[in-house]
Amino acid sequence: MPIADVNGIQIAYDIRGPAGAPAILLIMGLGTQMIAWSDPFCDALAAGGYQVVRFDNRDVGLSSKIESARPVNMKWVFAKAMLGLRVRGPYTLYDMAADGLGLMDKLGLRRAHVVGASMGGMIAQIIAAGHPDRTRSLVSIMSSSGDRRLPQAKPEARDALFAKRPDASDPEKIITHMMNMYRVIGSPGYPVPEDVLRSRMEASLARSYYPQGIGRQMLAILSDGSRVERLRTIRVPTLVIHGADDPLVPVAAGKHTAEVIPGAKLEIVPGMGHDLPPGLVTRLTGLIIDHCRKVDARGRDAA
Repeated sequence: MPIADVNGIQIAYDIRGPAGAPAILLIMGLGTQMIAWSDPFCDALAAGGYQVVRFDNRDVGLSSKIESARPVNMKWVFAKAMLGLRVRGPYTLYDMAADGLGLMDKLGLRRAHVVGASMGGMIAQIIAAGHPDRTRSLVSIMSSSGDRRLPQAKPEARDALFAKRPDASDPEKIITHMMNMYRVIGSPGYPVPEDVLRSRMEASLARSYYPQGIGRQMLAILSDGSRVERLRTIRVPTLVIHGADDPLVPVAAGKHTAEVIPGAKLEIVPGMGHDLPPGLVTRLTGLIIDHCRKVDARGRDAA
């Protein structure tokens, strides 16, 4: 696994697809490793003619862990944020956006189509708003504008997110916990077979298990607050994809994101929850490729 020194930390990544082709930078969500962008997902984008880069955010996977920071009580900081009280963490979503941009610098990528899922969508929004010169286009998947007035997660999804992670000494409990969480937040119209889900969780556990990072990433989300005014400044072509049946980040959040980004296109996917299930790989990658190709064609026409 390649490792890049970025912003004083190490970022694990991989890259596939034709060298010199337009790049797609994939940014994953809260506490989730880059392998959640599955190989079939990445290979489909590469087969569409793109150089595809996925990476582990800081505090997850094989990237650097910010172990000097103190542990986080996620329920407490979430309650504080919902009351409008200020929360702070050891880093921000802007720092995480800088990691993505720094990785692009290391790879010699001047611009990229920036695609983010959930928290990764928030990071992608920040890149698009603050660095339009580095952003060919934006794709925000199952994410939000951060407006506190939006509907919150369903209780069962919130409980699954905040549930105490099992101790690292019991692999079977960890796998069971992760499978239960994905059953709650996953796509009801595209259920993942039990054997496939288990193999995914086993692969994730074998690669890395670091639940401490989830709290710090949650602090980064909550401290960022509303991005509405920043989203209104985005001028790069934008596609917003959201599941109609997302129990963690309700579809209203995707609709609002598309409303406040000028000219954004909204694609609501029936049966999709808060995951990227195998049954939707063709649909989702097709939407992304079609969006990116249209943007690239307009760029060539303007050249």
